[in-house]
Amino acid sequence: MARILVTEDDEAVRTFVKRALELDGHDVDVAEDGAEALETLKRNTDSYDLLLSDIKMPVMDGIALALVVARDWPQVPILLMTGYADQRERAHGLDALVHDVVTKPFSLADIRRIVGKALIGEVDNERRAFA
Repeated sequence: MARILVTEDDEAVRTFVKRALELDGHDVDVAEDGAEALETLKRNTDSYDLLLSDIKMPVMDGIALALVVARDWPQVPILLMTGYADQRERAHGLDALVHDVVTKPFSLADIRRIVGKALIGEVDNERRAFA
């Protein structure tokens, strides 16, 4: 299956998403913020198949992280997640770099479906942020 890096500052959400994706057999690494995610990406010589990141985080937010990942690891698809409408608007200009923005809260089935579609390059039209 896929190797996924989940970046989320809320421990409960981070654990929920990690477990949800592991149910589908994915190898999931986690980071608490964008700076930690960048260190994880630099440390691991194997490429990730997907970055799933919250937008609003301390130290380095998901928008800044997405910009660096798109530049330095352009082969890695990016999914962002947020529970804030204003953060979703900030991501709107990144539609060329970001596969989709997932709105929180989401269910176990939602995140598994959205990640599965992102991994095969499909857009989840039910939740598409840039439509």
